[in-house]
Amino acid sequence: MNVFDFKSEYRAVTDHFPNHATRPLIGITGNFGEKGCELAEGYYRSIEQAGGIPVVIPPTTNRVLLTSLLDRIDGLLLSGGGDINPLCMGQDPIPELHSINPPRDYCELLLTCLAYDRNIPIFGICRGIQVLAVALGGSVHQDIRRGMPADVALIKHSQDAPRQISTHRVHSEPGSLIHKLLGEDFCVNSFHHQAVDEPGPRLQVTARSADGVVEAVESTEWKTIFGVQWHPECYADDERRCMAPLFNYFVEKAENFRFTKGLHQEFVTIDSHCDTPMWFDKGANLAVRRDDVRVDLHRMTEGGLDAAVMAAYLPQGGRSVEELADATLRADNLIAAIKLMVKRTYGAQLALTPKNIFAAKAAGKKAILIGIENGYAIGRDLSNIERFRRDGVIYITLCHNGDNDICDAASRSNREHGGLSDFGREVVQEMNRTGLMVDLSHASEETFYDVLSRSTSPVICSHSSARALCNHQRNLTDDQLRTLAAKDGVAQATFYAGFLREDGEASIRDAVAHIMHMVDVAGIDHVGIGSDFDGDGGIRGLQSPADYNVLTQLLLAEGLTPKHLRKLWGGNFIRVMSQVQYNGSVKF
Repeated sequence: MNVFDFKSEYRAVTDHFPNHATRPLIGITGNFGEKGCELAEGYYRSIEQAGGIPVVIPPTTNRVLLTSLLDRIDGLLLSGGGDINPLCMGQDPIPELHSINPPRDYCELLLTCLAYDRNIPIFGICRGIQVLAVALGGSVHQDIRRGMPADVALIKHSQDAPRQISTHRVHSEPGSLIHKLLGEDFCVNSFHHQAVDEPGPRLQVTARSADGVVEAVESTEWKTIFGVQWHPECYADDERRCMAPLFNYFVEKAENFRFTKGLHQEFVTIDSHCDTPMWFDKGANLAVRRDDVRVDLHRMTEGGLDAAVMAAYLPQGGRSVEELADATLRADNLIAAIKLMVKRTYGAQLALTPKNIFAAKAAGKKAILIGIENGYAIGRDLSNIERFRRDGVIYITLCHNGDNDICDAASRSNREHGGLSDFGREVVQEMNRTGLMVDLSHASEETFYDVLSRSTSPVICSHSSARALCNHQRNLTDDQLRTLAAKDGVAQATFYAGFLREDGEASIRDAVAHIMHMVDVAGIDHVGIGSDFDGDGGIRGLQSPADYNVLTQLLLAEGLTPKHLRKLWGGNFIRVMSQVQYNGSVKF
């Protein structure tokens, strides 16, 4: 039609598409043109063709706008354009440098860093691949001819051919994303004079041209981050649409991110064991992001974690009257420190019950719970158990490494009691009476079975994995997992490398394997997540709560459903917590 009949179009849309499916929202960084922000048609057309909704992000230095934007988009496409200011890499400019744009550098480098933290899928094109490298610790040749070794015979990288015409060949690394999507050898267009020099530790080179110039990079982790040196968007109108696989993959991953983010918003997510209070006396603060601390409100928000149990940890020490009294005092001080930290942290809320956890989520706050790691804190005084419960403690790990007056430990044990001591049996009975969960992580097998034969309430293992996959005494055997399930308890998979692999580097893939094995053996109703972050927890691809949305994506790929994940991420732990507290005499 020559004249747009908007009324007819309105009726067509409202009549035939009343329940259209939501599509992932892709933010595309805009370039600077003669009239301000501009964007070549190929970028947004390629995203539309792949099933995404494109929105243009103008070059801006408004931090509030940029951070708010990241809460809304599901993928970030870094478009092509001018050169990056070499000062951003700590370099002085060379004569061959072309025009730079400081507002665009600020906008895109900041967006990339923040999107990386949030695990938002990122796709960089031409300048975009260079932004990825600089933002994530690498560097860029200000000019290819000046940057490459003098003895390298360079091909012509900047040509005047139409942009949809291929002008040189690219070779991809076998097993790489680019190899999977485009094959081993393919042709691309070329009109640029800069290229990635060093990709940095977070990216790896996955394709080069014949002269060795970097043509593609991708993440070294399980993040959806990749970039190409050429301009695939210029093929959007080509009949073959040979570069469509790049955009299809990107939008698919953005949809996975959108779906996962929605799941974490829908149900309550809990990490049952974090050792962050160990760092409080070193200046750690839940409101502040630090490189040496893994858990804070920022990372909890980025990964979609609603609640974390903070452990008041006590290493096993001497057992004289004086030493036991000191252990109790240290536990009291740690509990007080956790409460003070929560009180001082905007956005955090102390939770004593499941109801408190749900209320915190509804209020947009992060729930902080308290556990005691090592019953050494009890000393030999049973009255401390009710006092700890009234002070807000939700569980006590009966021991740590080494036997104590309560029981034998899994590690550094002399098998002093053959399981629970007489005093330990009284401890379990009193914890049942007051509504404190019994935590059997760190306990010996004999202690484990003693407790399950005596406890009148279900028990937990707040941070233990599967011994069938990693033969460590801290992990649970399949028989333990089945017995725990039969008693309606829950085992919380943990992410310490030494509990996941016996050799080699542990990664998020190992964590997924342990979770799936535990689910297969104990059943989906009896497994949860207890990271041990800021203690020994943290592996490649799963460094902090910020990576929990990636973990969820991998678990979905393993066949777990949203209903399963609701149980795994907190439902099972809350069920046990509710039952133990319901049976207990201390009410809040």
